[in-house]
Amino acid sequence: MKPTTSASELRQAIAALRPYFVRASWFSVLASLLVLAPSGYMLEVYDRVVNSRSHMTLWMLTLLVLGLYLLMEVLEWARSETMRAASVELDNKMSGRIFTAIFEANLRRLPGGTQQPLNDFRQVRDFLFSPALLALMEAPVALVMVVLLFLISPVLGWSALVFALLQTLVAWFNERSTKPVLMEANRSAIAAQQYADGTLRNAEVIESMGMLHNTHQRWMHIQQEFLRLQARASESAGGFQALAKLLQNTLGSLLLGLGCWLLLHNQLNGGGGMMIVGSILGGRMLAPLVQVVSQWQTVVNVRDAWTRLEQLLAAVPERAPSMALPAPRGALQVEQLVAGAPGSGAPILRGVGFALNPGEALAVVGPSASGKTTLARLLVGLWPAASGKVRLDGADVHTWDKGELGPHVGYLPKGVELFEGTLAENIARFGVVEPAKVEAAARAVGLHDFILSLPQGYDSAVGAEGARLSGGQRQRVGLARALYGDPVFVVLDEANSSLDEEGDAALARAISAAKARGATFVIMTHRTSVLGVVDKMLVLRDGQQQAFGARDDVLAALNKAAQTTTAQPQASATAQPALARS
Repeated sequence: MKPTTSASELRQAIAALRPYFVRASWFSVLASLLVLAPSGYMLEVYDRVVNSRSHMTLWMLTLLVLGLYLLMEVLEWARSETMRAASVELDNKMSGRIFTAIFEANLRRLPGGTQQPLNDFRQVRDFLFSPALLALMEAPVALVMVVLLFLISPVLGWSALVFALLQTLVAWFNERSTKPVLMEANRSAIAAQQYADGTLRNAEVIESMGMLHNTHQRWMHIQQEFLRLQARASESAGGFQALAKLLQNTLGSLLLGLGCWLLLHNQLNGGGGMMIVGSILGGRMLAPLVQVVSQWQTVVNVRDAWTRLEQLLAAVPERAPSMALPAPRGALQVEQLVAGAPGSGAPILRGVGFALNPGEALAVVGPSASGKTTLARLLVGLWPAASGKVRLDGADVHTWDKGELGPHVGYLPKGVELFEGTLAENIARFGVVEPAKVEAAARAVGLHDFILSLPQGYDSAVGAEGARLSGGQRQRVGLARALYGDPVFVVLDEANSSLDEEGDAALARAISAAKARGATFVIMTHRTSVLGVVDKMLVLRDGQQQAFGARDDVLAALNKAAQTTTAQPQASATAQPALARS
C-alpha cells in the first residue's frame, strides 16, 4: 500500500503511545527474568540446604522465592494495566475521528460507511493488551536465555538457536497457510453481518410478503461459507500450534539429555544443576514464539482490520479547519447544477439554476424520479455537485462547516429518521434542550397538544427509529426538528406525504410564520395543499428544469400546456372521419 497522510494517522496515534510501550516492555523483561526464580531456588536448596541441613536457610530461601513470585505477578499485572491504559488513550485519540470518517463515507456512498470500521477499531484497540502482543514484548528476554545457555555450554546454545529457527519457520508456514483463508473468512463474516442488519431493517416487508424463508436461506449460505473457511483456517492453525508446542517440549528434554551427556564428559559449566537450568531456559526461550503461533488468528484479524481502517481514513481525509463565516440571512443561489449520486458517473440533475431571496418559499414539483430528492440533498450540502454551485449568502453550502451552518438550516429528508431518545431531545437535535424553543417548534407543526397527552409529555421516549410513533407523528416530529431554533433556510422533502388535513394546515401555518420572520423555504412536493403559501415554483422533469418563476405564472403555464395537450388528441379524433370520407 502506498503511504498516505491519512494512512499515517493510525501510525502516529500508535507512535504517541511509545511511553506506554517502553514502560510495559520493562515490566515484561523483569517479569520474564523472574521466571528463573524457581531454578535458582532449586539450585540453592540442593547446594545449601541439603549440604548444611539448615532449616533457617530453607525458610529464608522459601520466603525469598515467594516474594519473587509475588513481584512477578505484580509486574505482569502492571504490564497488562499499562497496555490497557494505552488502549484507552488510543480510543480517546482516534474513536471520534473514525466515527466522523464512517459518517462522511456513508454520506458519500463510499466503502466503510457502516459499523464495520468501529468493530475493526475495537480489534486494533484490544490487541494492545492481547496475549499475542504481550508475548512479543517478552521476545528480548529470549536473547538473555540464549546467552545464558551459551555460558553453560555452546552446544546447548547452538541447539537452542536451531530450535528457535525451526519455531520461526513454523510461524512463517502458519502465516502462509492461514492468511488467505482467514481474510476470506473475515469478508464472509462481514457480509453475513451486513446482510443480517439489512434483513432486520426491512423486517416488516419480509414478514408481510412471506420472504423470511428465502432471506434466511440466503443468510445461511453466506454464514455457512464463513464457518467453512473459519474451520479450514482453524484446522491448519491447530496443526501448526501443535507442532510449535512439540518443538518447545522437545527442546526442553533435548537440552536436559545434552546437559547430562556434557556432564558425563566434564564439559558442562556449573555442575550437575545446570542440566535442569538449561532445560528450563530452553523452554522459556521458545515460549513467546509458541504464544504468537497460538494467537496467530488474532494477529491476522488485527492486521486486516488495520488495513481496512487505513483505507477508510485515506478515502476520507480529515477536514482542515475553515474560516468562520457570518450567520446566513437565507439568500439562496443555485448555479447551473449538474449532479448525481456520489460514486456514480450518471448525472441525475442537469443544468438546474434559480435564486431565492430571504423570506421566499419555493415549491419544487415534478413526477417521480425527476430529481427532487437529489436537489434537496444538494441544497443542504450533503452531496457534491459535478459542476455548478449551491450558494447561501454567497458561500458554497457543500464546503461550509456543517457544525457552524447546521443551527441555521432545517432539513426534513424524504425518509424521516428519529433517534433513540425523548421527544424533546429529538426536536432539540440532541443539543441542550431549551424547553421554550422545543415547545415553540412543536406548536408550529401542531404537535404540542399530542405531546401533552402522553404520560411523560416531552420526556416520552420515541423508541428505536421512532417505532413508538405513527408515520404522521414521526413526520411532525421531524418537521419540528427542522424548525427548531428558527433556522433561516429550510428544505423539506415531501414534508406532507404522511400528514392529514390538520397536519397540512399546520405545515402551511408554520411556513407562513417562518417566511414572516425572513426564513427561506424549499419544499419538494407532489401535493397541491402547500402551494397556497409558496411564492415561486420550479418544475423538474427527467432531471432538467422545465419551468421556474412566480407561482401563479408557472401554474398558468402548466395549465395552458395541459389544455394544449388535451386539445391535440381531440383535434386528431375529429380529423379522422373527414380523412375517411375523402
